[in-house]
Amino acid sequence: MLLARHQPWATPLRRPSMGNDSRPGVALTSRALWRDGAPVIPVSGELHYSRVPRSRWQTRLRQMRAGGVTVVASYVFWLHHVPARDVVSFDGNLDVATFADLCDAEGLDLILRIGPWCHGETRNGGFPDWVQHASVGHRTDDPGYLELVREWFGQLGRHLDGRSLFGIQLENELYDQPGHLDTLQSIARDAGLSAPLWMATAWGSASLPATSVLPLYGGYGDGFWVDADAPWDPTFRAHYFFSHVWDDPGIGADLRRDRPVAAPSALSALFPPATAELGGGMATAYHRRPRPTALDVATVAHCKIGNGSAWQGYYMYAGGTNPPGTQESHETGYPNDLQRLGYDFHAPIGESGVLAPSHSLLRRQHALLAAFGASLTEMPSSLPAVLPSGVEDTHTLRWAVRSDGVSGFLFIAWHQPHVPLRAFHGAQFEVALDDDSLVLPSAPVDIPAGTLACWPLRLTLGGVRLDWITASALTVLPGPTLVVTAAAGVPVEYAIDGVAHRVTPTREPVRVGDLDLLVLPAGDADLAWVCSDGPAGRRLLLSSSELTWGPSGQISSAGPDVLVYDPDSRGFSPLALDPADAHPLNGQGSIAVERAGGRAVPVSYGKFDGRESAPGPEVFDELAAVYRVELPGWAADPAHDALLFIGWAGDVGELRVDGRTVTDRFWDGSEWVVNLRDAGYRAGARLSLHLLPLAAGSPVWLPDDARERLLGSDGQLLALDHVRVAGRVRLEETS
Repeated sequence: MLLARHQPWATPLRRPSMGNDSRPGVALTSRALWRDGAPVIPVSGELHYSRVPRSRWQTRLRQMRAGGVTVVASYVFWLHHVPARDVVSFDGNLDVATFADLCDAEGLDLILRIGPWCHGETRNGGFPDWVQHASVGHRTDDPGYLELVREWFGQLGRHLDGRSLFGIQLENELYDQPGHLDTLQSIARDAGLSAPLWMATAWGSASLPATSVLPLYGGYGDGFWVDADAPWDPTFRAHYFFSHVWDDPGIGADLRRDRPVAAPSALSALFPPATAELGGGMATAYHRRPRPTALDVATVAHCKIGNGSAWQGYYMYAGGTNPPGTQESHETGYPNDLQRLGYDFHAPIGESGVLAPSHSLLRRQHALLAAFGASLTEMPSSLPAVLPSGVEDTHTLRWAVRSDGVSGFLFIAWHQPHVPLRAFHGAQFEVALDDDSLVLPSAPVDIPAGTLACWPLRLTLGGVRLDWITASALTVLPGPTLVVTAAAGVPVEYAIDGVAHRVTPTREPVRVGDLDLLVLPAGDADLAWVCSDGPAGRRLLLSSSELTWGPSGQISSAGPDVLVYDPDSRGFSPLALDPADAHPLNGQGSIAVERAGGRAVPVSYGKFDGRESAPGPEVFDELAAVYRVELPGWAADPAHDALLFIGWAGDVGELRVDGRTVTDRFWDGSEWVVNLRDAGYRAGARLSLHLLPLAAGSPVWLPDDARERLLGSDGQLLALDHVRVAGRVRLEETS
């Protein structure tokens, strides 16, 4: 029997005062954020407006909304706006004021991470070269530096023109200067910047002002910033376990290797545990190329909810493209070479705007938070009596409980990358609440590897109290209808008054008193979308196509296969869409080899700070194979919004339009997807693909499948497996 006892709050409720930037309807306690008189668990997702075409802003925001994101976060990169002291731009996709207005119109809160040092894999951490080279004490209260900051914050403040933001993050990964953060806050306020929430990153045992900023934490299951030959780092592995440690000494460790590693700091008693950087994916460095799966990403996020998270924040949630010349690299003294243009990040929304499988897994978690977040904020996290012995323990089941002593949720996370887990046999749980204990399920069950679960405990809906159910809570629909999802290989049971009942997952609900219980099969979970906007109220939809919607709740679909659940008829029916018979065009690219990649490439192009350097432009052009790509005529029509899918293998790839590189990739075994309209492709344009082979003896770190393919090559690897093009359609819901 696996035992956990409910543990009440360890500290009394407190209400921090964060200055005079209050906003009606927004309040903060040591346990939760409150909106309009109710506690909520926000979901924030990082999208950098300056890395996304302005014409795509609304689409990206709606993709985020459909994923359950409620708050948009964005760095404001100084070097994007002020490349030279006399060149200041807030035009085009740098118009952050319009971006803020659009977020507001779409019903999404906005956090600006204004730095002035941001990083985000940008050159000099976001400082323009002229600032980086200034003879000042950067990131300190040096008067010369503060004068430059006042100038920049003043420009930003005048552009925003009094707009009140939801949150402002000061600096980033500043560890030992709380006084400087106070100074930056004062300068920002003097510049007219205001928000009810001021924030700063707290990982790395950062010393922050005690009362004026909300500490933000993070968690990545893998990272590009460790050495290529390093084993899976314990700081990554720890995020696949339930824990009450929120500090992470690993994030940004490559930039503080000269500092001793400090013990993780404790949570502030004034503020709730909030995250800004749960890995929504991972960037790709030349020397190390992690490729987290959807389940990798979702497991870290799931564990944080079970740990007691009061705020789920992702970096990145939507990828993008760097303005030319602004990426971080060995040339700027950074220990990692990054792609010059592509910043896909393997995010839930990729650089091309295509949704990754992680979008589906995360939106199920976010639907849970939307439906049950208010209750969860009153439920501290309790860990089981028997904990894993350490990050190398692959035998002890990983689980936790969030409970108020009367009801709650049981969380299970049985997945990690790199070191596979085996099925856990014979799991049965005892959860000791204030007055009694629950034992579930009725008999021990096996927990297959890859299981993520959130089982309700003592949930009351429609006058019916469920003791427990061994399916994950998704949402609550009018009626009421409780929607849960089965986990593959785990039988579904629910209990009332101590009596267990077996349920077969199906798209038809089971009537339990005045409650409808809809147990979706595991295969339907990835198809689930929950729309809580518009006059129709909360709706459940099933579709393999991408769905989006705005504040009105009107559904826009990328395909005709959309079902909507009707609580009154207690079943699914097709959603009315116009045009009902629209289907996207598809085709193959015609490839002409203009220059074969037969010349031998070196194993290494040099090192900096002990890490492999990417080949420079001259070497790349000398050694890369060149392919002319001919596409069907319709692919150049913006109305089709065509996507280019490139299956390839090698080292470095560049896509060029009329000789200009529009995006690039370091190969990691994944398919490369490019939006042709965003890349500037048009009728008559010359499209070429430039691929550099990878030497079989290269020391760069690759995912296992990519490494196996490389080792199977004859001296060096270069392959162009396929080039295909697909158009996109949008079907609109009709009333």
